[in-house]
Amino acid sequence: MQTEQMDLSPVDLFMAIFTGREVIPVSIMEKRELMMLLVTGVAVLVGLGFFLIWRKSSGEKREAGLVRPAAVKVAPPPPEEMDGGKKKVTVFFGTQTGTAEGFAKALVEEAKARYEKVLFKVVDMDDYAADDDEYEEKLKKENLTLFFMATYGDGEPTDNAARFYKWFTEGEEKVDQFKNLKYAVFGLGNRQYEHFNKVAKVVDEVLEKQGAKRLIPVGLGDDDQCIEDDFSAWKEGLWPELDELLRDEDDVSGSVTPYTAAIPEYRIVFINKEERESGLDKSWSLSNGNTVHDSQHPCRADVAVKKELHTPASDRSCTHLEFDISGTSLSYEAGDHVGVYTENCTETVEESLKLLDYPSETLFSIHSDKEDGSPLGAASLAPPFPSPITLRSALARYADLLNSPKKSALVALAAHASDPSEAERLKFLVSPAGKDEYAQWIVANQRSLLEVMAEFPTAKPPLGVFFAAIAPRLQPRYYSISSSAKMAPSRIHVTCAWVCETTPAGRVHKGICSTWMKNAIPKEENSDCSWAPIFVRQSNFKLPSDPKTPIIMIGPGTGLAPFRGFLQERLALKESGVELGHSVLFFGCRNRKMDYIYGDELDNFVSQGALSELIVAFSREGPTKEYVQHKMAQNASEIWNIISQGGYVYVCGDAKGMAKDVHKVLHTIVQEQGSMDNSKTESFVKSLQMDGRYLRDVW
Repeated sequence: MQTEQMDLSPVDLFMAIFTGREVIPVSIMEKRELMMLLVTGVAVLVGLGFFLIWRKSSGEKREAGLVRPAAVKVAPPPPEEMDGGKKKVTVFFGTQTGTAEGFAKALVEEAKARYEKVLFKVVDMDDYAADDDEYEEKLKKENLTLFFMATYGDGEPTDNAARFYKWFTEGEEKVDQFKNLKYAVFGLGNRQYEHFNKVAKVVDEVLEKQGAKRLIPVGLGDDDQCIEDDFSAWKEGLWPELDELLRDEDDVSGSVTPYTAAIPEYRIVFINKEERESGLDKSWSLSNGNTVHDSQHPCRADVAVKKELHTPASDRSCTHLEFDISGTSLSYEAGDHVGVYTENCTETVEESLKLLDYPSETLFSIHSDKEDGSPLGAASLAPPFPSPITLRSALARYADLLNSPKKSALVALAAHASDPSEAERLKFLVSPAGKDEYAQWIVANQRSLLEVMAEFPTAKPPLGVFFAAIAPRLQPRYYSISSSAKMAPSRIHVTCAWVCETTPAGRVHKGICSTWMKNAIPKEENSDCSWAPIFVRQSNFKLPSDPKTPIIMIGPGTGLAPFRGFLQERLALKESGVELGHSVLFFGCRNRKMDYIYGDELDNFVSQGALSELIVAFSREGPTKEYVQHKMAQNASEIWNIISQGGYVYVCGDAKGMAKDVHKVLHTIVQEQGSMDNSKTESFVKSLQMDGRYLRDVW
């Protein structure tokens, strides 16, 4: 008997599957198209079911997860309760050359070993807050902070701390604003300068006035001696205080074995000739396409003009150099500074190659992380310089080879000295017992890193150690711009004295940047000219906003630089019909036939009315040496009259000698001409500084 055929719709088939009815005839298996439709439909229905179940589950989780962020936003927990309930310490740094940052990170590394349950955070002062309100809001929430504050120039904060310092010192004082804060401050400065560690002292004083509790006296690091010893002494006084605050009763971390800092080391990957790509290592512009240029993102600028300012009769040298900034986004105002990155000279690089015992064309890349991308152990490791790069170029551009080595560099050299006697000698220089010998043999004799390495020839550190722990990063050199954008909008002028002197150890030291400028090839002589990465740093060393305000300018030698810019600015204003106030320039040099720089220009400024009076001290022309401060004393009544009329006083030049002498004479003029006692004189001069009427650009 023949089986009867049934005509079934797809819906009938699906219903049969889900109800369990046996209505699917065998013959259907022979209908391929219908069978495929059946299988596909079942799969879609099953998948849809799973999707609905998953969506419901994840939706419930998502709803639960939204509760916590909302709560945090409304009522953030106290800082000490964040990050898993750990106690928290914030370590700030204000640095110009990286030393303060290095100390901050070194302390945190050791602190982590001592206090394993505590969260430490190292913070760049400029990155801490976006505006003044945020500074106040965030700092009020801190319970324990450490400050590493460098001072540079005329008692000024570093670039990355300037915004914080301005808010911190100029804002409205509020009693007990930081009453819940405990703090300690370590300063970095140089005792040769008048305002030694001013920034650190001010931060320390303001914090105490506003209710914060000082843990230990402010540390005064002196870079003129051994700042590492100052840091170590301050740090040893800090540990007992931190022990009281951070160590629990059951916490024995860091108390069993003495801490030994690890020697920082970059990961180096050597590149074979076969792997070398064309075009590598030909340019070292760090701009990375940035339109705003700073120390981290300089701009390439060609040398347009270079000329010698001294006559052949002089045994010294001073270079006038002009950077071409046309076609760049760089701009400047009279009184600003230009930062210049230049290279070590060839002979210095050749010497370092011999000491390291590597081929000059060794090509490598440098990294601060492991191959898997995780960070290397040393938190104090600075970001590496751009690579791939040849060793010759790396030594020329990025290694500070001529300054005296720090003790941490000697430790690293000792670890890689194959001769035990050399290793022991290096360790001795670092030890407390060798403190005096280090101060004399290295610091007082101004021995360079290369000189020290030459004394210990078996110390052959790997490149990763050399660049991380031994040779500091070569820093930009700053110069007062000696032009005005009103007269030279596409040029930045620099006036640079050549540094060439014999050290106590007998080495002839040549300044890195001044030597480069002296030997630079200008575009007016060769299209293949010299160039350098540069950037502009703004300054508060500016002319009065009212051109009719009288001014006094005091600047011997290259201290004339910013005043040349001022006078160009005044000449441009006068030519445009602006009325100018009275102006006096005190300039000094040795002899008008040797180093009377820009003499013709100065005479022209006088004849054109941009400068009212030019007073020059020639220190080597008379029977006795005469300097600018002597000329000031001879014109005491005129100086006092200008100051009394609301005039401004500007000083530029050597901070260690001239600026101190000028300050003393100014103090005397105010005291005698104003008939004041010593206390009132001090207050008067200080008020001139606070009001921005006594400005100094000193180095």
